[in-house]
Formats: sequence, C-alpha cells, structure tokens
Amino acid sequence: KDEKEKLMWSDRMPGYVANLGLILFMMMLTCSAVFGVVVYRITTAAALSFSTNETRRSNVRVTVTATAVIINLVVILILDEIYGAVAKWLTEIEVPKTEKTFEERLILKAFLLKFVNSYAPIFYVAFFKGRFVGRPGHYVYVFDGYRMEECAPGGCLMELCIQLSIIMLGKQLIQNNLFEIGIPKLKKLFRKLKDERTEPKEVNTNQSRDPQQWDLDYILEPFTGLTPEYMEMIIQFGFVTLFVASFPLAPLFALLNNIIEVRLDAKKFVTELRRPDTAREKDIGIWYNILSGIGKLSVIINAFVIAVTSDFIPRLMYQYAYSQNGTMHGFINHTLSYFNVSHLKAGTQPENSPFAQDVLFCRFKDYREPPWSPNQYEFSKQYWAVLSARLAFVILFQNLVMFLSVLVDWMIPDIPKDISEQIKKEKSVLVDFFLKEEHEKLKLIESFIVRDKQKHKSGTRGGRIRAASFQGCQVNRSRESIFTSFSSQHTEV
Repeated sequence: KDEKEKLMWSDRMPGYVANLGLILFMMMLTCSAVFGVVVYRITTAAALSFSTNETRRSNVRVTVTATAVIINLVVILILDEIYGAVAKWLTEIEVPKTEKTFEERLILKAFLLKFVNSYAPIFYVAFFKGRFVGRPGHYVYVFDGYRMEECAPGGCLMELCIQLSIIMLGKQLIQNNLFEIGIPKLKKLFRKLKDERTEPKEVNTNQSRDPQQWDLDYILEPFTGLTPEYMEMIIQFGFVTLFVASFPLAPLFALLNNIIEVRLDAKKFVTELRRPDTAREKDIGIWYNILSGIGKLSVIINAFVIAVTSDFIPRLMYQYAYSQNGTMHGFINHTLSYFNVSHLKAGTQPENSPFAQDVLFCRFKDYREPPWSPNQYEFSKQYWAVLSARLAFVILFQNLVMFLSVLVDWMIPDIPKDISEQIKKEKSVLVDFFLKEEHEKLKLIESFIVRDKQKHKSGTRGGRIRAASFQGCQVNRSRESIFTSFSSQHTEV
C-alpha cells in the first residue's frame, strides 16, 4: 500500500534554519552596501578637499551627496531583483502546507528584505550620520586618517530630503515604470525567438497568413500574480509615510506616479500579459497587516525625525528656556561649545591657519562643558535637557497621533452611511421574501393536510354507505324470496 508521508517538524527544521540564516545574511549584505557607500563618501570628500581646483573644493558636499545617492539607488535596484528570487527559493524549501500559506510566507520574506534594502540608506542619514563622530581632540576614525562623516552645519534634514527624493523618484521611474513595460516586452521577444528556433516552420498553404488570436495570446508573457504590484505600492507607501516630515512633497509625487502607473498597468495587462485566472478573495490578505504595521511605525519614525534629525526641539528649548527676550537671537552661539586648540593630539593640528594671529579656542556644534570647567568636554546640562525634551516629544507625539487615529477610525465608519442603509434595506427585503416563501409553503402544507383529512372522511362515509346498501340488498333479496315462496304457495292452493 502506498501511504502518504507526512512532514514532521524535524523535516522542516533545516528549511527554517536556512531561512533564518540567509535572511540575516541578506540584511548584513544590505548594511555592508550602505557602509561601503559611507566609505566612498568619506574617501571622496577627503580626495576632493585636497584638490587644486577651487570649484571642486567648494562643491565637495553636493558632489559627494549626489553621487552617493545614485550609487545607493543602483544598489537598491540590483538587490531588489536578487532578494525577490531568494525569497521565493527560501519559501519553497520550507514546503508550506497550502498555497495560501506559501503566498503569505513569500510575501513576508520579500517585504522584509526589500524593506531593509530600500530604507537602510535613508535610516542611516536620518538617525546615524553625524551621531558618532566624537569631538575635537577625540574624533572617531573609520580608517587611519579618515574620520566619520558629519552632517552639514544646518543638520542632516536637508540631506535626508535629497536622499529620499532621489531614491523614491528614481525607484518609481526606473523600477515601477520602465521595467513595467520593458521587461515583459523583452521576455515576449525572447520567448518568440526561442519558439522559432526550437519549432521548425511547417509549410501549409491552407493556413492564412494572419496569425490567429490564440497564437498571439500564447506569445504573451504568463501572468505571475499581483504580488509585485502590491509590493510596489507598499514600498511607495513606506516612502510617503515613514519620512514625510523630511520630504512633504512625497505624497504629491506618489500621486503623479500612480496616475501614470494606472495607465501603464492597463497597457501591460491588456497587451503584454496573458489573461489571468480569476480567483475570489474576501480581502487583501496579509497586505492589510503590513499596511497597518507601516502606518503605526510611521508615527514613531516621524516623531524621531522631528525630534532628533531636525532642530525643532533645540530651537523650542532655547526660545522658552534659555533666551533672554523670548526670541531666537543668540541660538547659534548657544549650540556651540568651546575647545582649547592646545588639547589637539600631535599630528592633528591644522598646518596652515587662515588667521593672522594664533587661535586659542575654537567652537564646534555640541552641548559640552568648556575647557575651563572641572568636567571639561563632558555633556552639559543643556544636552540632557534637550535630550529629555526630545524623548518627551516623541512620547507625546506618538500617543497623540495614535489617539487621533483611533478617534477618526471610530468617527468615520468603514462603510458609508448610505451604503450601510442600502445593505440594511436589502437584508430586510430578503428577509421579507424568505418569510413570504415560508408562509406560502406553510399554507400549501396546511391545504394538503386539509385535503387529506377530507379524503379520509369521504372514504369513511363511502364505506358506511356501501355497507348500508349491501345490507339493504340482502333485506330486499330476503323479502323477494319470501314473496316468491308465498306466491308459489298461493298458486298451488
């Protein structure tokens, strides 16, 4: 007998271990790519700073930022394609029980890898760049002689805006628009050339020169599902919501892209892909949970962007806590700390000073104690006050937005009022129809019962009449025999 083998947890464990290990490896690969771009920025900035061309030296930051963002975009596009194939292979070695489970696990893995790949450079600029550079006299070095990169004097918010805009627009233009039409056309051309090589042409004079519609449909690329379409919209939704505080024009560009995307998808589904097999679904499945998670995460990320990346909290603290007249006059001086030049390590002093006289103190952007303080170069009270205000703002902002979202969700129903009333009317009409049907069935059953009773009664009466007529016939017959015998006796007499 052929018995079906059932996979146990011990059979699935190697697949799970391979999934965990490879997903962690892919995440580390993404972080390594980001770190490689950081090294590129540091080395390129150092090389351009020593250039003899004055124009190059003056545009170091713009050149490094633009080229680094383009490199990040190319790496993201390449790794996205690799991660899609890796996620499919990892899901296959798990051997899920049902097709729905397979699809959900594939979506979860692909989203996790593409989420890290798409947003890792942006997270670095928003929360890590310029945070671990050290201070004068005690800088943090990546390599020998190469310091960690710092933000611009105005902060990293503008650079975050540039990074987000180039990656978002480039990803939408190249991956979501050009690839939408280009890749299916190339695949269709490749399939056509392959079929022409493998299948020799048969000469048939009766066949018409114009190809039939089914031949044209067969040349088209097979439909692979809506997962890539959903993934594009989910990643775009993350760009729009996670860092909208740094790039307020992101929703507008997303709207323009979606208008173009609708027409491109219509052309792709009609002219480039085979007709998909329809399947009924009650909802969008695991995509709803992913959207809900991104929505909640976006509140926290935007709170940290406003509190940590921008100067909103330091400015607010200075205006209401440290300013003498309640204005922003003197804010820049308040954010700068003192450093004694004589405390520089040997070999790190500036070789050529642009100043005529010797400089004793320099200023740098940070909240630290001055060199004449007992705790020199330690974090000052202003630093801890600003940090506390930032954390308080994050907590307040998060809870306020969550409360407002719950309130709006409660006030605005999922189904509009007119539609819900129409649904209630349809349900009441349907219930009335069923009640009427049941009432008619009940009447019909009652009529059958009454007829059966009447037939039973009429059958009983007919039996009695037949019995009475039978008895009457017997009486008549006895009377006739008596009369005959009497007449015969009378004749004989």
